[in-house]
Amino acid sequence: MDVCLIFACNFALFFPPLLRNDIQLLNLVGHIGLLTVCVLVFQLIFKTYNSLWRYAESREYFVLLMGMSLGFLLYTVLNLILDTNRIWITQALTGTSLALLCILAVRFLYRIYRLKVAGRGAEGRSHTAIIGAGALGVSLLGELVSNPRGRYLPYCLLDDAPDKIGKRVHGVPIRGPIDRLGELLQDTPVTELILAIPNLPAERQTEILRQCAATNCRLHILEDPVTQLGREGASLTASMREVQIEDLLGRKPVQLDNSRIREFLAGKTVLVTGGGGSIGSELCRQIAGYGPKRLVIVDIAENTTYGLQNDLVHLYGPEFPLSVEIASVRDSKKMDQIFARYRPQVVFHAAAHKHVPLMENCPEEAVKNNVFGTYHTASAARKYGAEKFVLISTDKAVNPTNIMGATKYLCEQVIQGLRGGKTAFSAVRFGNVLGSDGSVIPLFKKQIAYGGPVTITDKRIIRYFMTIPEAVQLVLEAGSFARSGEVYVLDMGEPVHILDLAEKLIRLSGFTPYVDIDIQEVGLRPGEKLYEELLTASAGLRRTENEKIFVEEKADVEESEMKGWLEELAAAAERGGREEIFRELRSLVPTFRSPEEVNREAIRAVREGQANQLEDLASVQRV
Repeated sequence: MDVCLIFACNFALFFPPLLRNDIQLLNLVGHIGLLTVCVLVFQLIFKTYNSLWRYAESREYFVLLMGMSLGFLLYTVLNLILDTNRIWITQALTGTSLALLCILAVRFLYRIYRLKVAGRGAEGRSHTAIIGAGALGVSLLGELVSNPRGRYLPYCLLDDAPDKIGKRVHGVPIRGPIDRLGELLQDTPVTELILAIPNLPAERQTEILRQCAATNCRLHILEDPVTQLGREGASLTASMREVQIEDLLGRKPVQLDNSRIREFLAGKTVLVTGGGGSIGSELCRQIAGYGPKRLVIVDIAENTTYGLQNDLVHLYGPEFPLSVEIASVRDSKKMDQIFARYRPQVVFHAAAHKHVPLMENCPEEAVKNNVFGTYHTASAARKYGAEKFVLISTDKAVNPTNIMGATKYLCEQVIQGLRGGKTAFSAVRFGNVLGSDGSVIPLFKKQIAYGGPVTITDKRIIRYFMTIPEAVQLVLEAGSFARSGEVYVLDMGEPVHILDLAEKLIRLSGFTPYVDIDIQEVGLRPGEKLYEELLTASAGLRRTENEKIFVEEKADVEESEMKGWLEELAAAAERGGREEIFRELRSLVPTFRSPEEVNREAIRAVREGQANQLEDLASVQRV
């Protein structure tokens, strides 16, 4: 088409002289052909026709102009060398300029055709506001504008910069400031929001997400923008993700001392029990990155463990020193064999039954797996000279109101009773982990996808939250600190209302709570209390080298005493009587109380004004 346009425009300019017989047709065709060939040579050199013109920007048009200019320059030089009439050069300059305008017009018409005719217009597309008119937001806008068949129809950009507000990019207006987001989008067709501001401070992001939640628009966040922009032909829309509940926690992710962890793990044999679970698998992934001599994964769940094994081989190659043992921590002989074979120097004990209501119905299983599984693993670690043993504990072990919490309390007591040898025992205690198997957030998302209702146990319930990577980093660094018998606790920020969490997640999914998707209160589950604690009231705390980690020193437990109550507990578990197990646990755990009693006290305290909110009851135990 370019060849035809160059030929046609120049022929039209030379047509009057041709009619007057001032020039010969053969000469005219020869000169126009030479000009066309000269221009075409430089366009091919610059690879002009390798560009996708539907995505063309200033660079592509500049290259086109350069090709035309250098092609005409070559034509001029050849004419000067051949000493032809100057009229050919002056007329060719006009013809080439006219051809350039026609060539640009064809390309612009093609883009308009794609946008208006080939596209589907606004029908079936969602009007979208992009938060952030910086380089990333403008790049995303360009991608959306150039994709007329895409899902998103750009409506406006939102930004805080005064010099941008009121301007337009690709014909799309920039509005602001972002703090007026709700007002600016009121009475507009916008149903989708895309947050496209990289390296946004956690506090500012939380504030923007709060404003987005008030609009009932569906929110997306552009993830890993630097990585995406650095890849040739990468799609920014493909890198968008739905809002995650950790985006609403209102605090920066905890960053720990990686150099200390590397020194702790590099070149050592590390064993992880429960390696196929949420925490255990992330432990294995992070440990693998620190160069252990060997990583040993122990789990009874073969499917999840097999998946983890494949992931590690894919990430680190088939030569990575990995061993997988399908075994139960309940089996003392098997654990002894595993420890005798690998002689691990560092042990992370993550294997446990953690589901509160299920363990209320099957207390004997919680006792066998949690208490005796910990005892068998810790005993083998001590017998075969492990340097460190780190128990994964839970906030539910503090003043427990359920079987799971009571058994985890006893797990902490077990490692106190095994102190005194070469092995340094410690425990790491943290709250709810976002995204873990059985956690509330995946359940909420699934219920929203089904169209509701979203179910919560009690509208007053509050919890502490952290991400799986944060929890694992805490476990790893606490292991490097451990000397013997300490319980490490992470400062997890302020507690979160589960009801607020559910409402925000519904709004940021583009729905209105109680209108589009209902929230139903189904009552507390067996063993559940309204708030969780991280530290006992009498705990003697001290800060570690990391300001986010605190340590609780616990009193020693006589090993003979521990073995005595283990025998009694084993007998009760073997008989399988639920009431007998409950009685035995209450006698062994002084702070074990019924959830009904604890919840009644919490509600009474709120009603009587002793605490303004349930957060006060939970935060009493915080530093």
